Amino acid sequence: MSTVTRATLAEQIYSQVGLSRHESADILEHVLEKVAHALEAGDTVKISGFGTFSVRKKGRRTGRNPKTVVEVPILPRSVLVFRPSQLLRAHVNGDTGHMNAEDDE
Repeated sequence: MSTVTRATLAEQIYSQVGLSRHESADILEHVLEKVAHALEAGDTVKISGFGTFSVRKKGRRTGRNPKTVVEVPILPRSVLVFRPSQLLRAHVNGDTGHMNAEDDE
């Protein structure tokens, strides 16, 4: 199992699109910046066939240290949520027939 990095994504853009390596890396950085800025603004980012990224607000709550049983306040915060598309779920679960049906449309 390998990790997908910015470098591997840029290399894939380079090999499949035919741009220079520098241009491929710039395009990738630009797309990632756009996604990050949209999420910072509280917008939802949907990538068709992949999934949806959104920011969820969590309110203040009281937590408890399980070791000492001392209660501590947990401050409000924002969390990033990813919901995979049905196509991605099917692909991860090995249901390639489902993905091929979508590709034919």
